[in-house]
Amino acid sequence: MAWLEYVLPLIFLAPLGAAALVAITLRDVQTVGLRSPHDGKPIREIAQAHRDRLEKARMVFFLDATLAPTLTLMPLVYGMGRMLFAKEQSWLEWSLYGVVSTLLAMLFCFLILRDVQRVRRLTRSLACELAVGQALDHLIRPLAKPYFVFHDFPADSYTIDNVLVTPQGVFVIQTVAREFPLDLEGRPINTVSVESERLRFRGWNERQVLRKVRLSTVWLRQWLARHAKLSVPVSGILVLPGWEIDDETEHLGDSRDVRVVDGVDLATQLGTAQGEAIDDAQRQHLVEILNRRHQRSVNKPPAQ
Repeated sequence: MAWLEYVLPLIFLAPLGAAALVAITLRDVQTVGLRSPHDGKPIREIAQAHRDRLEKARMVFFLDATLAPTLTLMPLVYGMGRMLFAKEQSWLEWSLYGVVSTLLAMLFCFLILRDVQRVRRLTRSLACELAVGQALDHLIRPLAKPYFVFHDFPADSYTIDNVLVTPQGVFVIQTVAREFPLDLEGRPINTVSVESERLRFRGWNERQVLRKVRLSTVWLRQWLARHAKLSVPVSGILVLPGWEIDDETEHLGDSRDVRVVDGVDLATQLGTAQGEAIDDAQRQHLVEILNRRHQRSVNKPPAQ
């Protein structure tokens, strides 16, 4: 029976298939979340949304790196099995196995390079957001200063990195990480120029990050007016850790809807603002409303 020549070589694929199955089964090892021993709920930390994205990126990298050699060798191993059972050898058939293996190798090389770049980018983003989150946490330690910080605050379809409630108003704080471009001598160029509608880096411009901060600011202002029944000042702050800020909008002063800062002494800058715009009762009401929405997102079961 000629068809047995094509079916019997599948036996040689069993070890490779088992190895691939083990890799797929172990993928969850990379994304084990911490849960409270008291109530079993997930423990949320600073920059938890970035942590989750980084863990997912690592899981994809783990799968691609472990499946690459297994799936790449499968056509060749199947062809070796065909050698044992086939009466005649076909160079055309062997060429086909070689082409398929080569294409798979090229595909996985591309996927692994993409995964490495994504993990590096998310790792830097996480480091920047942790630095900003820790700086903001310093505000709430002195009991005489009534500040409240919410990390990873949920908006409608995205997450706000930090929401800070102070006597001077509410601040939407977003953190952005960017790699430094290099000059001809290999030295990093870490200066960014800030315009009203864009950020000018050396070699490229960005508008979307400023739009996102403005969108988050407007959304939170309207959300507080609807749910807290209060009209409070909500300001946007974009943090670019490690960059020197050349702010061309500084002459606008307090009329700026978004401030761009480097994050150095951020807690000091926000903690020394003058003028109280929100009294204690309003601030407590705001914190209760914000905390209620924040806790709903914390207690929401993670997507499978």
